Amino acid sequence: MSRYTITVTGTVTGQGRSDPDAVIGYDPPLRTYFLHAFPHEETDEPGLWLGTQDRAFETLEDLHRTAISHGYDFMPLSPKLAAKLADDKAAASGRPVQNAILGQELKHLNQPK
Repeated sequence: MSRYTITVTGTVTGQGRSDPDAVIGYDPPLRTYFLHAFPHEETDEPGLWLGTQDRAFETLEDLHRTAISHGYDFMPLSPKLAAKLADDKAAASGRPVQNAILGQELKHLNQPK
């Protein structure tokens, strides 16, 4: 399982909070990207916890859309981190790493604007 620290911000008007210690990554057994942010003060469970089910988020775009729908944002990711996440998924699936990066870029370019 890969884990990278990022900043997640609240997007709801008046919320104005951010978590600079949020975690994004890829979970090979669940075959999904995941995002954890805003740990609860008493239980330490994340207030935002996406990617807990099998194949919940097969692309970073899917994860991002769902985070936005819950009132949070984590974009833009650096190109280096986005490439690492794509590589993590490719390695877990047994595909050559460079093909995964090319596939992510092609998918991104083919999405409607």
